[in-house]
This record gives sequence, C-alpha cells and structure tokens, in this order.
Amino acid sequence: MTELDSLPATRDAYDAVAARYAEQFADTLRDRALERALLAAFAESVRAGGDGEVADLGCGPGHVTAHLRGLGLRAFGVDASPAMIELARKANPDLRFEVGSMAALDIADGALGGVLSRSSIIHTSPKDLPAVVAEFARVLAPGGQLLISCYATDDPAIPAQAFGHSVVTAYRWSPDHLAGLLRDVGLGEVARVLCEPKPTDKRQFRELQLLAAKN
Repeated sequence: MTELDSLPATRDAYDAVAARYAEQFADTLRDRALERALLAAFAESVRAGGDGEVADLGCGPGHVTAHLRGLGLRAFGVDASPAMIELARKANPDLRFEVGSMAALDIADGALGGVLSRSSIIHTSPKDLPAVVAEFARVLAPGGQLLISCYATDDPAIPAQAFGHSVVTAYRWSPDHLAGLLRDVGLGEVARVLCEPKPTDKRQFRELQLLAAKN
C-alpha cells in the first residue's frame, strides 16, 4: 500500500515531543471512567471471539497498550514515531512495540482479534482515511473487534473538520461518515458513544467512541 503523504510530518513532529508527551499523558485513563469501561467491554468481546492478538495502533509511549495487557489481552503496540516506540519499550520491556504505519501494517491478513485506534486517526487526511480503515479491516479476523476514538464534528453532515493541534494538522470526524467508511470495508457498527467535553477540557469538542466488528 502507498504510504500516506502526511506520515513524515506526523512522525517527525511526534519524535520531537515524545518525552514531554509521555510524561504529560502517563495517567491518560485515570479520570476517564467511561473510556475504561469501554476498553473493558472491548477486551471482553475480543476474548469471547477467540482471544486473538490485539494491536494498539498509534500506541505512542505505550500506556494504553499496557492497560490492555492488564485487561488480559495479548496486546502489542505500533506507532510511526521511533522515539515513541523507544519510550514504550523502555517503560514496558515485556511488551512488543513496533515502528509502523497504519496504512501499511506489517501484519498478515486476518491475524488479529482486535484493533484499538485511540485518537490515532486524527492526523489522517480525509482523502487517506478510507485506506486506513481498509487496513484495519484487512488485519482483523472474522468477528474481530475494532474500537476507534476521535473528536466528532459539530455538524454530523460535515464529514471532516480540520482543527488546530499543538503537534501537527488534525481532523475531527462525522460519526455517521466514519461508521459508513467502516461499513464499506466489512466492519459493522456495534455501538457508539458521544461524550460531551468537560468545561475544563482544552478542546470543546465532543469525543466519539465507536465499536465495530468484522463481518
């Protein structure tokens, strides 16, 4: 698969902030009870479907990959940033972390029981997102689970909206548009949750959590 045009800029930007990012988001799930519950439901669904390996795509410094392992999953992480992967390996030497691209995963067809994409599509351009979700579908086994999160557009009729991000250009997505892209590649929506921002949140955007399964 052709590499994404945005990858070099995204990789370089996250390499530059990797250490600060790892420190800032070390307790990323601490105050997110609902997301922890969704991750637990995701883990239960993966185990019920055969307990296959789970890829945390866009894993960053590996905090959430370790959380998945704590939920009993055979999880590993993939990230485009070598600096992030180095930090993840140092923090979790017993877990596997690989440098890679979501658009060209070094994973066999149908090899995984689950894919987690936690905010990892926000830097994917609208023209490239169909190829990325097709790659998610390719690596999942039948019945495999996908949990994907991102910021949601204000108007569901608008497929994507760019927004200012401190690292590199980012996008938020229409829940219906994203669910349609997943459906096009054989990933059926199981559930969606839209979370309203807290008054103290830096970005006053709704956050989408979408669970899907491969047909």
